[in-house]
Amino acid sequence: MAKTFQFGLALRTQYPMEADITQKFEDLLQVVRLADELGYDSLTKTSHYSTAPYQAFQQFPILARLSAEAPNLRLNAGIILLSLHKPLDIAEQLATIDVMCGGKLIVGAALGYREVELKAFGTNRRERAKRFEENLIAIKRLWTEDSVDMVGSHFELDGATCLPKPLQNPHPPIWIGANADPAIERAARMGDCWYINPHNEISTVIRQMEIYKRALDAADKPFPDELPMRREVFVAPTKAEALRLCGPYLAGKYENYTDWGQSDELPDDDSKLDQAFDELIGDRFLLGSPDEVAEQIIDLHRKVGTNHLIMSMDWAGMPQEATLDCMRLFAAEVAPKVKSGL
Repeated sequence: MAKTFQFGLALRTQYPMEADITQKFEDLLQVVRLADELGYDSLTKTSHYSTAPYQAFQQFPILARLSAEAPNLRLNAGIILLSLHKPLDIAEQLATIDVMCGGKLIVGAALGYREVELKAFGTNRRERAKRFEENLIAIKRLWTEDSVDMVGSHFELDGATCLPKPLQNPHPPIWIGANADPAIERAARMGDCWYINPHNEISTVIRQMEIYKRALDAADKPFPDELPMRREVFVAPTKAEALRLCGPYLAGKYENYTDWGQSDELPDDDSKLDQAFDELIGDRFLLGSPDEVAEQIIDLHRKVGTNHLIMSMDWAGMPQEATLDCMRLFAAEVAPKVKSGL
């Protein structure tokens, strides 16, 4: 992709247990149609299993449906917990979605970290990196070869085929999510780009960018044209209003991340997620007025190089209108300021 700055919307689709899930699906479609109408560039559907205390829609069915609801947007499976799965299944499902969306699919992948998920899919933390690498190699081969013979630690491909192939040649872009330093080296070696996570402090990301660049050099690969980053973003007329509208729901999500063990996956030099919300805000979230958020994004681009910002603008329990208002204000005032500022 070209280096023009892109703005994407992340859809966690995580809802309180008491929510009317049918209504939440209709709300989701309203968000997606508005994103298409307002000129956002991409939609990202995240993935987790066993999501209590939330209800959550699953990734692939939602992406397939959104291919019809948002015909102008790229669709990002971001991220697939690739260590949990078998490669032929994932290769064929993603190829189908790439056809359905007209060749605009992005494939995000990472290890996964939650014990409940690893155990449910018959694996563990010790095996996850090996399974991830084997799966990714196999998927690329299935997308680019007529017939694949390959024996992995948890699968065997014996003349296996993936038909149809993805529309994109040689395959959809592969973004590899990574928190820890060794995972960033893997992203450089095996992916089309590092998909920068929403959790690490910006100061940590700046340090890790040097690791990424060295790993690219070691793999004899150029710096990618597209460098995506996930962040929590909320814009309102003032920062105080932004915090009033989103603060309780965003704080609740990060309490849940801590309960799930996400904080334990961060590098040692990161201050972690189990802090007071006021302390979390400073170096992780992009919150404030249009001018403030635009300047934060421009600063982020200058420090890190990111040029595709994947934004979470809603959190479990937050009123739908707050999300829609944020989307409209961002598209009307923040995005133009960023593009002119760059």
